[in-house]
Amino acid sequence: MTALGELTRPWQAMSYGFLDPSAKREMRRAMLKAVAVPGCQIPYASREVPMARGWGTGGLQVTLTLVNPGSVVKVIDQGADDSVNAVSIRQFVQKVAGARGTWDTQEATILQSRHRIPEEKLREDQILVLQVPNPEPLRPVQPNMSLARQMHADADYGRLWLVLYEQVVRSGRIMQGASYPALVNGRHVMTPSPIPRWDLPKLDMARHLTLLSAGREKRIFAVPPFTRVQPLAFDDIPFRVEDHASLVCHRSGVAGFFMNEIPQPDGSARHELSDSHFGIKAIRRSEGEAVEIGETWYRNGAVT
Repeated sequence: MTALGELTRPWQAMSYGFLDPSAKREMRRAMLKAVAVPGCQIPYASREVPMARGWGTGGLQVTLTLVNPGSVVKVIDQGADDSVNAVSIRQFVQKVAGARGTWDTQEATILQSRHRIPEEKLREDQILVLQVPNPEPLRPVQPNMSLARQMHADADYGRLWLVLYEQVVRSGRIMQGASYPALVNGRHVMTPSPIPRWDLPKLDMARHLTLLSAGREKRIFAVPPFTRVQPLAFDDIPFRVEDHASLVCHRSGVAGFFMNEIPQPDGSARHELSDSHFGIKAIRRSEGEAVEIGETWYRNGAVT
């Protein structure tokens, strides 16, 4: 007869990767459903993690579920690897999982991001985790979430088209900036995190898996590799990204990529690469170092 003590594991102060096995199993089931139905929001029981809701808890739970001791984790906040939020999340994942942290997009196997997708293209063996504050694209036009779910089931996105049409009528162009709605796999409309329009084409037919998670709203959705992601746009008014092609980074001298605008005391403005480590590598290469820079999504301000 087997004793009860033989069926239990020794007590541990913390599970590997912080989340308990039950939470990870649920997250994995939700991820599989999200991959099977691209763009569809899958509910999950968002667990408590040692950071405030709204600061990336959804993305952190996905990363903690995927990470293993051999993982290399990159975390960015609006393109920067050295911001407080990015450093805190990266160090936490390293501490609870024994994974290695990095700033280099080419080295990372898991990339968790808030507001940006790196400028260097991601490979098949990399996973992009995007933090999403509001996963529901229909919220501005239908605040009742029960009715919004029904609209998704019916593929009833007429009100979103009406919002874009009203912007064209009033302003002469579509004013939607971050979180631009996009049709995934010809079926579900999603809001792709608060990434700028510049980053939205990077999801279309990409080689990597993208997981988008909202911890506060308890929803996860995905864009599998080689999946169509089409921004909502009219035939006679095509989708356009931000016009940053002519902007030059004052630090690295690189042009043709997404820039941050830095106001100056005299009223002028400087521009700096939003992807901070991409700029660092460009500076190091200009100084004669042998630095590997991967293929980029854009070239001279246009999608390659």
